[in-house]
Amino acid sequence: MINREDMLELTRRMTPARSSVSRIAGAYFDEEGYVDGTFNTHFLKLSPAEKTKHLNHAKVMLLSETNKELKAYNIPKGSRTPGSIWQLLDGIKESGLKNDAFLDIFYELVGENVRTGHPFACFVYYGQYDIQVKGQDKEWMEGSEEVYTYLICTLSPLEGEYEPGNPACGFLYPAFRERTGNDAYVNVYDNGNGVSRELLQILNL
Repeated sequence: MINREDMLELTRRMTPARSSVSRIAGAYFDEEGYVDGTFNTHFLKLSPAEKTKHLNHAKVMLLSETNKELKAYNIPKGSRTPGSIWQLLDGIKESGLKNDAFLDIFYELVGENVRTGHPFACFVYYGQYDIQVKGQDKEWMEGSEEVYTYLICTLSPLEGEYEPGNPACGFLYPAFRERTGNDAYVNVYDNGNGVSRELLQILNL
């Protein structure tokens, strides 16, 4: 189960002024799943308007209805074998989105499996959140307990040239559970349009 307060805690650090997101990459696909363009940029290089747009896009998933639209999935033990999707995602995360070869492999998987019948975009966000200490009275304290490093991925229909609409599906990896990162789980988002079946297939869930 997903605790909604965990998701709200993450979104509080997803504002243009104090964002935990530090890098954004993505690919644009045509209706047949072929890549039509890519980008990879540091968050600080974006204009204020672009920062706001990207963060709002990512937060759609985190602010969705927990345990209905956003669900926790257990990653099967033994699934991190060489060449697996989880080894690839770990590599993307550990590189901080700076390894385009890893991203190209992931985009290829998306293009091979997702069939929407229309152009769509795949965005990947990399972030590091300093988890603040909470006292016994539940009040925030100075300092952090650990750094939670995460990826947010969204798949969205294109509403114009390189302009994505709201995410149709996506995931948060590793999951943020009980105020800590847990790589035994992934949170998967589905707004009900059916595309998440292809995403679950990519993730081997």
